[in-house]
Amino acid sequence: MKFHLPKINLILIAVSLCIIVIGFALMTGEPSGATEYNPDIFSTRRITVGPMISLFGFVMMIVAILWKGRKK
Repeated sequence: MKFHLPKINLILIAVSLCIIVIGFALMTGEPSGATEYNPDIFSTRRITVGPMISLFGFVMMIVAILWKGRKK
């Protein structure tokens, strides 16, 4: 089977996908319920760090798809 993207592009796409998954995993946690309030829903990890890592992964995905590489 022949892929249209070079091997380096596929590796960069896989790495960026892992970064996106890590960012989404950082945003998970215990929710607040109807009977109790969980102040952890406003933690820095969930509202700042996780989304920034996911955004970096999405930007890296665009770069990985558009990467040309060196010409020989």
